[in-house]
Amino acid sequence: MTSKVFGYCRVSAKDQNLDRQIEAMRAHGIDERDIYAEKQSGKDTDRPQYQALRATLRAGDTLVIHSLDRLGRNYDDIKNEWAYITKEIGAHIKVLDMPILDTTNTQTDLIGRVIVDVVLDLLGFVAETERAKIKQRQAEGIAIAKEKGKFKKSKIQAPQGFEQKFKEAAEGKTTHTAVMRALNLNKTTYYRIAKELGLKTDKHETPKK
Repeated sequence: MTSKVFGYCRVSAKDQNLDRQIEAMRAHGIDERDIYAEKQSGKDTDRPQYQALRATLRAGDTLVIHSLDRLGRNYDDIKNEWAYITKEIGAHIKVLDMPILDTTNTQTDLIGRVIVDVVLDLLGFVAETERAKIKQRQAEGIAIAKEKGKFKKSKIQAPQGFEQKFKEAAEGKTTHTAVMRALNLNKTTYYRIAKELGLKTDKHETPKK
């Protein structure tokens, strides 16, 4: 059976654009019908197009991705997927923005396979180290702020139009209850946002006639 080349493109949010990745696949000579694209979070592998691709890949095929993080959100997941595709299925992987991660030239070369494994381990180590540093800096910053009495929890994001609607309720033009319902906020959150915005929280509940 003739081996095939497939492309996988992914963005995490619905408002993000897949065009750049898809164009890179076309430029690589991949047929449109062999490009799997979706707008899904990389938090796990339970993605419809990715699962369809997994089921399609056969030994000797090649999977092309634009960047390594298209396979998953963290390097444990990425390494697991890499091992599944290259060892369990026996397919190749080519990462366009990191040419060293290309098993089409190294699958039968022991040194090449070792290099790929080392690079993956190194990338995972760097990512984990950076995450640990970020958490440490955050913890240190909070500790210092607490010592100085300046630590405050982050503010709740006010829904669009909150201030105007709150003022209308405060003036008796509507009720706070109606505004809470319209903005889908519970009472505690509603008044906490108002307090953080410096709004007077006199609680009119009867609209003016």
